[in-house]
Amino acid sequence: MVQAEMRAIVIREPGPPSVLELREVPRPEPGRGEVRVRVAASGVNRADLLQRLGRYPGGGAGRIPGLEYAGTVEAVGADVKGWAVGDPAMGLVGGGGYAEEVVVHHRELIRTPAGVSLDRAASLPEAWLTAWDAMVRQSGLSAGETVLIHAVGSGVGTAASQLASALGARVIGTSRTEAKLEGASRLGVDTPVLGGAREWADEVLEATGGRGVDVILDLVGGPYLAGNLRCIAQRGRIIVVGVPAGREASLDLRSLMTRRASITGTVLSTRPLEEKIALAQDAHRRMVPLFESAALEPVVFRTFAPEEAAEAHEVMEQNLNFGTLSIVWAS
Repeated sequence: MVQAEMRAIVIREPGPPSVLELREVPRPEPGRGEVRVRVAASGVNRADLLQRLGRYPGGGAGRIPGLEYAGTVEAVGADVKGWAVGDPAMGLVGGGGYAEEVVVHHRELIRTPAGVSLDRAASLPEAWLTAWDAMVRQSGLSAGETVLIHAVGSGVGTAASQLASALGARVIGTSRTEAKLEGASRLGVDTPVLGGAREWADEVLEATGGRGVDVILDLVGGPYLAGNLRCIAQRGRIIVVGVPAGREASLDLRSLMTRRASITGTVLSTRPLEEKIALAQDAHRRMVPLFESAALEPVVFRTFAPEEAAEAHEVMEQNLNFGTLSIVWAS
């Protein structure tokens, strides 16, 4: 019996964007409790760049990168509840998202918001669940507090700024480009601050009357840690989500202690199944309705054909995007 095939983008070998190849590969079949989703679009994320380099789970030679997707349920395995063939769905995977079909546990699925097309929904799971989990579930951001979001023009940054604004928090955002700050201001950022090598922490302190911020969502890493400690408020919470600028930094423990502040690191892809399920179900209950009411809006910078996957990675590596990128499979 000949096994059915599908198209997928495969990493030929660890290396630059040109190692991404569109190939025919075996189509996965759902097992007990699993569903197969026909993918309409796959989200492109910075972690995918690390997968391509073999530095992240789900990457390396011969592997299919990609952490998020949106599409339609195509087949269901035994003991699947609440899902049927034809249902629109989106979600996260630990790798393998750059494919026409994915197989996942049915409890990890999230129903796509009514009124959001599948190609736009593909930009929601990774960025929005990351922002929701880090800023709300872990850091406890609440109405009346102030949050500082670094790399506010990124996919997670644009999601976080909208979420924080919807929650009633004051939003300060940094970016290295004025154009991205202008875009962020339209998404709920109250105080845009030019980042990079400048003394941005002084501006954050000035904007808060010297008090500092309650929560810092750090999507930059290393060189921003010293500034974070300067402008974190008493009992503030710093959560590190990405480290594209470097994973190492000196930590002033006395500064951390006197502020009674905390630093947390987080990642989604390597979590146990039950933790992913809990996050997906929480997002379905609390976040999806905000999209359906238009309180939140996906910010898609550009879409690419599967043959253009290398170009999508180049755009992200050069930090050209404001918002998210996705690969569209369905015509």
